[in-house]
Amino acid sequence: MRILVINGPNLNMLGVREKSIYGTKTLDEINEEITQFCIGHGIDADFFQNNSEGAIIDAIHGAINIYDGIVINAGAYTHYSIAIADAIKCIDIPVVEVHMSNVHSREEYRHKSVIGSGCCGVIAGFGDYSYILGIMAVMHMPENR
Repeated sequence: MRILVINGPNLNMLGVREKSIYGTKTLDEINEEITQFCIGHGIDADFFQNNSEGAIIDAIHGAINIYDGIVINAGAYTHYSIAIADAIKCIDIPVVEVHMSNVHSREEYRHKSVIGSGCCGVIAGFGDYSYILGIMAVMHMPENR
């Protein structure tokens, strides 16, 4: 099994930004934890982070015929990027939306996800473990068992 983990804007600043919300781990440290989990489960994981909407769309399109699933933390694009939502709907790959924070306990504008309608599910509020839960969800999709 091969999974693509996509991170959107400002997630490259993990470990520096809003530590009370996102913790002190860097994105590289989180990716290493994900890698170790995946190795233990026979999964190849690749990582992509970009602050640009178009680059994220290109990564989603590029996943066709390469990946068995995508775990995406689209950051702020979650709440307003119809283009990323459409890109997810263009592909026939399970996509799980993840968020480190509980977006429903934060500002009201974070309560709505426009990309979620194209995803198999949404995981939020478990810190960096949200990514592992997202990968577990992809692993257990009927087409991936």
